[in-house]
Amino acid sequence: MADLNKIVDDLCAEGAALDVLVADLPDEEWALPTPADGWTVAHQIGHLAWTDRAALLAATDEDAFTAQLAEAWKNPYGFVDEGAEAEAQRPPKELLADWRECRDRLAQVLRDVPVGTKLPWYGPPMSAASMATARLMETWAHGRDVAAALGAESEPTDRLAHIARLGVRTRDFAYSVNEMTPPADEFRVELTAPDGGVWAWGPEHAAQRVTGPAEDFCLLVTQRVHRRDTALRATGDDAERWLDIAQAFAGPSGAGRDAKAAQ
Repeated sequence: MADLNKIVDDLCAEGAALDVLVADLPDEEWALPTPADGWTVAHQIGHLAWTDRAALLAATDEDAFTAQLAEAWKNPYGFVDEGAEAEAQRPPKELLADWRECRDRLAQVLRDVPVGTKLPWYGPPMSAASMATARLMETWAHGRDVAAALGAESEPTDRLAHIARLGVRTRDFAYSVNEMTPPADEFRVELTAPDGGVWAWGPEHAAQRVTGPAEDFCLLVTQRVHRRDTALRATGDDAERWLDIAQAFAGPSGAGRDAKAAQ
């Protein structure tokens, strides 16, 4: 069973690491473009504040979240961008303060969710541990975009293990959201951790396999990089196909990023 407190601790650490990048930014630098088309630094932080607020609502008021979800699905391909755009229009100091408050409150609430409780979301309902993992994943992914905009280095940490595990667990979701039938057999995934160790999931002798750096895998399943720009290797046709559609986040299939050679 996942250690909820450990995951929430790592979620808080990931938020703090991103906070360091934006805490002292001049207002004009919040308007810098990021690798996400049309999104500035303010859009990235605004999206995290908006989504943390939605997660807080899901954990504290299911009826209110269900109503919000119904509104969102009226525009399934636009509600995320609309939310980020609205948040990005706020004064940077106000937006930053709101994000800090939302993520702190969410961490407190998630620690107290009873074991076995499923929280509603834009994809399948999730346990508190899965929700915390999803928030960590998004914080890290959007943090990578902010770091790129600011020319800052992003050192991989062992917190990537949560994201990699989520990427493996959402394999069938990635197939389903692309209107494809998931393979019946499990895959073997072996990833090289930042400290040089190996994180592994699935049967050791599975025919379908994915290997490579954990950071590359996390970038791929959050669609922050094109597959051709990773050192990931697939063995088997099904594994090859998965790496083309891998998606660890809820909602419609994403457009991904262009390969560097195509830019």
